[in-house]
Amino acid sequence: MAPASGSSATDGPGIGLFRDSGGPGLLVLAAYQGREATALDALRVQRALGSRAPSLAVATTLHHFSMATLAAVIADEGMKSMILESLAATNDLVTFGFAEERPGAGVLSPSMTATEGPDGVGVSGVTHPHGLAGSMELLIAGVMLSPSDGSGEQPAVALVPAESEGLSVSETGAGSEQVTLDDVLVAPELLVRDSGLGGRLDALLAASFAWYQLLMTGSRLGAASALVERVLLDNRVPEAERVRLLVETEGAMSAAEGVARRIDDGGTDEPALAHSLYVRYCVEDALSRLVPRAVELLGSTASDEVGHLAACANGLASQPPVRSQMTGPLAAYLEGGSLTIA
Repeated sequence: MAPASGSSATDGPGIGLFRDSGGPGLLVLAAYQGREATALDALRVQRALGSRAPSLAVATTLHHFSMATLAAVIADEGMKSMILESLAATNDLVTFGFAEERPGAGVLSPSMTATEGPDGVGVSGVTHPHGLAGSMELLIAGVMLSPSDGSGEQPAVALVPAESEGLSVSETGAGSEQVTLDDVLVAPELLVRDSGLGGRLDALLAASFAWYQLLMTGSRLGAASALVERVLLDNRVPEAERVRLLVETEGAMSAAEGVARRIDDGGTDEPALAHSLYVRYCVEDALSRLVPRAVELLGSTASDEVGHLAACANGLASQPPVRSQMTGPLAAYLEGGSLTIA
């Protein structure tokens, strides 16, 4: 794969290479035609990808999180097998509709509305996936469902094929992509209701969010690792500086590997999510020290590519949920309360 550049994930050959290598099925069980990577394997893959194509690593992190979410929320094993096997066999890309565009809303809060009718549900709303909107085959959208029986609204997850009538993708002024759904008809079997999960939808979404924290940490750490690699190969840099950066980078990776091993041991519960957040914020602190130091040490050899790697590595601090918004929820959790995602 070519070295990192300033292009987006959907520019150039990156997405095609990712598909051709079987990347979309990385986390899917072998029984569903996937590669059945462990969390530790996936973390290392994302770090490696982030060191060479950081924008692609960030975009594919959202795909992997979406696949983990699908596996978590589809309770019917026959339906789960059919959907995951179909996606993995054809290397389809999936993305997730966050609520990040709604100030004050929790990142996993439903961002769209759905009205139940005789032929399915009509889904409307807007979301801003990062990097895969133009390449996706399936959108997972959190919705607030208005049932036809007149009962109160309830959270649900809609699986929306990208070719659905009424779904459109456009570029925003910020250079990102916007997905708009205008009364898109979703078949009843592609709607996951909270009631069908025994009221556990929020808990399942939060648990799968540990995957997002882990893999995004690995992707951003990969970009930082590429900077450190350049410093290590520069004999003009004093040995003490090179070793210092290496120690801090590998220490951050070791912490992330601890989260991966916990997930591989079956830890997808609330404590595992909390652990993934602790480590993610810890890695943020490490990157805030080592990235600017690496750029400074590279000095006159710094290039646009170095600047892009630095920006990608520093981007971990802006990924949801940002630390400032989680201070209260984490404090409440440490005092014995439930962990909520702000």
